[in-house]
Amino acid sequence: MPRVETGERLVAAVRRLVADLFPGGPPFALRLWNGETIAPATEAPPAGVWIRDPRALARLLKDPPDLALGEAYVAGELEVEGDLEALLGALERAAPALSPARLARALKDAALLRRELSRPGLAARLRGRLHTKARDRQAIQHHYDVGNAFFSLWLDRWMVYSSAYFPEGDEDLDAAQEKKLRHTLKKLRLKPGEHLLDIGSGWGGLGIFAARNFGVRVTGITLAEEQVGFANDWARREGLSDRVRFLLEDYRDHRGTYDKLVSVGMAEHVGRPMLPRYFRAAYDRLRPGGLFLHHVITRGPVPSRFGGTLATGEFLKRYVFPDGEILFLWEHLKAAEEAGFEIRDVEDWREHYAKTLRHWVKRLGDRWDEAVALVGEGRARVWKLYMSVAAYPFAAGHLSIHQVLLARPDAEGRVPLPPSRADLYAG
Repeated sequence: MPRVETGERLVAAVRRLVADLFPGGPPFALRLWNGETIAPATEAPPAGVWIRDPRALARLLKDPPDLALGEAYVAGELEVEGDLEALLGALERAAPALSPARLARALKDAALLRRELSRPGLAARLRGRLHTKARDRQAIQHHYDVGNAFFSLWLDRWMVYSSAYFPEGDEDLDAAQEKKLRHTLKKLRLKPGEHLLDIGSGWGGLGIFAARNFGVRVTGITLAEEQVGFANDWARREGLSDRVRFLLEDYRDHRGTYDKLVSVGMAEHVGRPMLPRYFRAAYDRLRPGGLFLHHVITRGPVPSRFGGTLATGEFLKRYVFPDGEILFLWEHLKAAEEAGFEIRDVEDWREHYAKTLRHWVKRLGDRWDEAVALVGEGRARVWKLYMSVAAYPFAAGHLSIHQVLLARPDAEGRVPLPPSRADLYAG
């Protein structure tokens, strides 16, 4: 096997690339594998990048930049210290001057880098046609069945794996997630004795909270096997098994009629081709006059300057959310209306999700050694990177998250909603 070029030619190539991209000096400290540091433009840079192994550069000659850098981080060839959001902002400002072809040209005299590279071995390996029931189950289990103990390390006490709600701005994560659950469920105007269907019920926190605080019966469905066992055990411990149940079931197979529906962070897994079927399935499960709270990540209002060649999404597709798809809000609204729903309310939570992700990253970091012991260093690094990187596009407006309240009017066109939103903020 040919050796990897690590000498002065490669170091010089990196120096030239940095000088081209950042004429006044990089906005971060850059440390190379040989101990050399390329000084930042400011005395107190918000972040530092350490290229521990030149294989990190080799990946840039072979793969899209986001996949190459993601795999280099997971493999331990690249480290980032400090404010990753500030680093991403600096890189985005430099993005118009950067392209995969330019990267290749800058490293042209390091041809020996084009050696065979190993993958971290943690990517999803899905079988079958896109969005068949069998493949969707594989995709969900790749992400969510990493281990209940791992998620318990850094989620809140309600095990909510979606955006929290920070109406005052200074809530801790437990308080913000409890406020999220209450605010979300209040939108459904739940009444004691009603039956709520939770599509994509996760570890059961929303369903158990709804039963305890609103007096409703709850059925939750998910494709993640470990979540179902965890949620049903939790319901038993709470003495709620007679009112709360969780099933390992696809939304396309579930039957029954419900007073209210909720779906939080599940529709991102549905995919554009299946979105009409998803909303039609929800419509068919809801009684006339019922309400459906649809909570989903959407594309944001501010286009990214990274472009489709630098930020391809390949790392997320392979390692984090296989087959996941982020669509425009209008696509969800169009599919919902075509299924027969009336759109009654829309709320944007993107800043809340940026703050939630920062909480998760800190909590994971605080229990890093436990996380590594549970899932291995590579997989723990996948989660740390994905959540750290994800906070930036929500803060920058590249991604949004919306709660949409939908209604199925009865035969006379009636929907039992109050004339204003005042009840949502009372008490």
